[in-house]
Amino acid sequence: MEKNLTTGNVFKNIIYFSLPYLLSYFLQTLYGMADLFIIGQFGGVAETTAVSVGSQLMHMLTVIIVGLAMGSTVTIGQAVGAGDRRQAASYTGNTATLFIALSLVLTAVLLIAVRPIVFLLSTPSEAVSGTVDYLTICFMGIPFITAYNIISSIFRGMGDSKSPMYFVAIACVANIGLDYLFMGAMDMGPKGAALGTTLSQSVSVVIALLVIMRKGGISVERSDFVPARPVMTKILGIGIPVALQDGFIQISFIIITIIANRRGLNDAAAVGIVEKIISFLFLVPSSMLSTVSALGAQNIGAGRQDRAKLTLRYAVCIALCFGLCVAVIMQFFSEPVVALFTDPSDTQGAEVVRLGGQYLRGYVWDCVFAGVHFSFSGYFCALGRSILSFIHNICSILIVRVPGAYFTSLMFPDTLYPMGLATSAGSLLSVIICITAYKMITKKGDQDA
Repeated sequence: MEKNLTTGNVFKNIIYFSLPYLLSYFLQTLYGMADLFIIGQFGGVAETTAVSVGSQLMHMLTVIIVGLAMGSTVTIGQAVGAGDRRQAASYTGNTATLFIALSLVLTAVLLIAVRPIVFLLSTPSEAVSGTVDYLTICFMGIPFITAYNIISSIFRGMGDSKSPMYFVAIACVANIGLDYLFMGAMDMGPKGAALGTTLSQSVSVVIALLVIMRKGGISVERSDFVPARPVMTKILGIGIPVALQDGFIQISFIIITIIANRRGLNDAAAVGIVEKIISFLFLVPSSMLSTVSALGAQNIGAGRQDRAKLTLRYAVCIALCFGLCVAVIMQFFSEPVVALFTDPSDTQGAEVVRLGGQYLRGYVWDCVFAGVHFSFSGYFCALGRSILSFIHNICSILIVRVPGAYFTSLMFPDTLYPMGLATSAGSLLSVIICITAYKMITKKGDQDA
């Protein structure tokens, strides 16, 4: 399971680590999109809206958990890079204790608050019932969602991005099969989508635990599960700013969803569909964040700052090339892509395709800018300065993204294109802040040397 990434060709290490992560994220996004795609084949716009609103909230919770787990990936990676297996075991055990407790508390609180949450999301009345059903079942599966993402973060901290790919591949196949069973054959609607997602995650977790028991790896003792203040402080010191950063980003998207929901059912469905498409297109930017974090942490732990910086440069180049290609392509094919998730022959469906195409053409430029600031965020996390990632994202959200979406919604009531551009402009501000912070850190490091 464990792999040292502090030696060898840096670019090859990036490819070695990022491709399995990219494939695993692709599969994870695929089974998230499968819910929306399959409900679009068997249900109407109200059912599609219920799944899109509910799944967006679940995506927000998952992203926050993954962000918090970044503290585990980085601390374990630094320990592995420094050759300190005892410290790596301590971080692993404390991670398990922390997230077991967190998932149980989160599940209880969200189940109690499910209806107020649906109300706060300004869910269209036609979709309220389906959204409540979807979220109730998904909330019950939070311990499994948490377990999968924590196990994956531990593997990546040890330099192993292949095992999580296998786990999510199993979940993806199971989810698609269960979706067709529950939503198609059994006509369960949003309930079936949630049930398929939850059961597939639980299968993935069971497989992951079996692999850990068989492969071994870092030897974790019972004492490692006892919370240790210095260990928890370091994990949370890195993880909390990332979780807050990712949480606020997702909250900003939820606010944009609320703005769209208040424009009507068609706008709500269009924005929900495009959010799923964008999460798919963010495959490469997200993989670069995780790659720079894991590789950077190991190299920094080994005292190889030069390799960490080179990793960042390669990641930015890869993300930029991908983002530009996708952004240009989507200017011509946005409507056909949106049409995959609804029935364009239906009057409502045709309007959803029109609005979704507009929103996607503006929003897709975010793939260019996000790829850059995701890479920088990974580097900041590897340094243990995840607070910088939090700062640039908060500035982006409060200064540009949310105000921009709100005012463009008021000024352009017949199109979603300006709202899409507003989200992209927010990421552009993040890029500017990241580059400035990186230059300041580099300059200070050179002066200290």
